[in-house]
Amino acid sequence: MRSLDEQSIETFNREGFLVIENVLDDDQIDSARERFPKLFRGEFETGLQPDEWNWRDGRDAEALTRQICNGWKSDRTIAALVLAEWVGDMCARLRDWPGARINQDNVLWKPAGGRPLGFHQDDSYQSWIRPNEMMTCWMTLDDTRAGHGTIEYVPGSHRWPLAAPVATFHAPEDPLADMMAAAATVGASPTIVPIEVPAGSIVLHHGRIWHGSRDNHGDLPRRSVVAHCMSSEATFDERGHSPIYNRYKLAGTDRMDESFFPILWTRSGYRTAWLDSYCMQQDPN
Repeated sequence: MRSLDEQSIETFNREGFLVIENVLDDDQIDSARERFPKLFRGEFETGLQPDEWNWRDGRDAEALTRQICNGWKSDRTIAALVLAEWVGDMCARLRDWPGARINQDNVLWKPAGGRPLGFHQDDSYQSWIRPNEMMTCWMTLDDTRAGHGTIEYVPGSHRWPLAAPVATFHAPEDPLADMMAAAATVGASPTIVPIEVPAGSIVLHHGRIWHGSRDNHGDLPRRSVVAHCMSSEATFDERGHSPIYNRYKLAGTDRMDESFFPILWTRSGYRTAWLDSYCMQQDPN
């Protein structure tokens, strides 16, 4: 694992994202790829459904990007990636947090010919937590190329004001529309950078950077696993409400229970006690 040197931190602060190639090994990549068809067929290793299951085999259009949120609760192979200590370490250090806990994960599968995901800011969807900010570690399981549905970023846009959630997230007619409107408000002429990296690479990105993915014009899928982190000291924000994640709010307190939002890493050395044993109990089939 590459360490975060001063140059890496400077790049992240300037651009809003940091690319690190060849982080996952072949076994991790192959094991995660094997879980994708089962997950989207509803074959969940732990017996628990994910919190969001936005594409289902046999129900939804083939051209749509498949998405699951909090696959870690359903599959321990996914959990071993998104709940890794190094993920929390890097996310916390780049945001200067005391530590990091998982907010949610994404299991994303854009098939050949797959439709876009609208350009957006992750923090636009975080009104239910305090502080209202997120940090993301995107891990690709396939080689990525421009024009083939890879993730794309607008460098420096993490310094723009926070916008509202985008009008259409899944398969918008114009995936750049909301981003271009935001750019106009600050007088920016945005540059869009497609991420072209080998399988097993990661991108760490700021919660306010504008990013998304366009149509996959290639003949191969683009699969990724994404860990969205928040500060280890994050709490529920009484001013906001998530129709999905507020179901995990305990009565009479704003604190987050580690059963649902485990802590991956802290500067003090603390990590949620059950994480490592949970991730090791993977289904060999």
